[in-house]
Amino acid sequence: MQSYTEENYLKTIYHLAEKTTNVQTNAIAEQMQTKPASVTDMIKKLADKGLVDYIKYQGVTLTEIGKNTAIDIVRKHRLWEVFLVDKLNFKWDEVHDVAEELEHIKSVELIERLDEFLGFPKADPHGDPIPDKNGRFAKTQFIKLIELKVGDSGTITGVSQHSSAFLKHLEKLGLTLGKQIQVSDVTDFDGSVEILLSEKQVNISREVAKHILISSNGKN
Repeated sequence: MQSYTEENYLKTIYHLAEKTTNVQTNAIAEQMQTKPASVTDMIKKLADKGLVDYIKYQGVTLTEIGKNTAIDIVRKHRLWEVFLVDKLNFKWDEVHDVAEELEHIKSVELIERLDEFLGFPKADPHGDPIPDKNGRFAKTQFIKLIELKVGDSGTITGVSQHSSAFLKHLEKLGLTLGKQIQVSDVTDFDGSVEILLSEKQVNISREVAKHILISSNGKN
């Protein structure tokens, strides 16, 4: 059984591994806001438990056991986020820290009942896919809003930036999950995007647009 800290390391490595094959200790240290030396010590402990493979200067990879453990933590985290939003009326920018605590609950029976109670959701309040009890993710197809052309339309299905400030900004603009949008214009100068949302024009920066994920309907 892993400690809370060990589970947090496994989850962090898992998320970083989605972007690169061999995760570097400096990247883990930056993500977890700790010293590289502390990361190295923890990686050695995880390697001794058979949860990661570590080669000095080449990085860290999760073993099959480590990956399955990380996916289980991700599953619990995202299920709890759904529960907090759908059943306790938390806003989508308020749930991450609470779910960080709840994800460490060990009871398998509780999580299975939670999944059933929620109706076996396929995605969390930010659009991130929730793995099933066997660790399988539902396939999702989306593109970044910044990749749409003028005239393209689609549905907001997720975000790739989960900070509270970013989510509050989207909420203020009305850019939440399930909303239909159409690109009206893209400014050559700075890449800002003008979109049609509920019959009103909304201007967003390129930085915001690249973190909004869309299920594209193509051109209308």
